[in-house]
Parts: sequence; structure tokens; C-alpha cells
Amino acid sequence: MSLIFLLAFGAICGGIAKAIVPGKCPSGWVPTIALGVIGSFVGGLPFGGHLAGFVGSVVGACVVLFLYSIWSDDR
Repeated sequence: MSLIFLLAFGAICGGIAKAIVPGKCPSGWVPTIALGVIGSFVGGLPFGGHLAGFVGSVVGACVVLFLYSIWSDDR
């Protein structure tokens, strides 16, 4: 059950980050979920499951998405 929650939470954070971060974003729901899960793990881990954890997860997903857009522009 926690894996399903993690994927749903990553999709939400990835979708919000995709709306916030300008530039080239990965299209499709699979890359959005993947980058959202990575970002929520990186950004939300120190804060736990509170509101600060959600904000940290969105910020982490934005950072991961921004780094992805920089990396994909170089290719």
C-alpha cells in the first residue's frame, strides 16, 4: 500500500513541479511520476509527513525537474 501512496504522491508533486518549472519538461505521465518520486524523496525526506514534507517534496521535484531540463538541453 505504501508503494501505491508513494507513486500517487510522486505524481502529484511531479505534476505541480511540471506546472511551476519553465523550460523543456518530460512529456508523459511515467517520466513525470519518476521525477516526482525522486524529487519528493530528496526534498521531503528531512521533513517527514507533515505540510513541510509536502512543500519540501514539491521543491525537491522542482529542483530535479530543473536539473533534468538543463541536462536534456545539453544533449
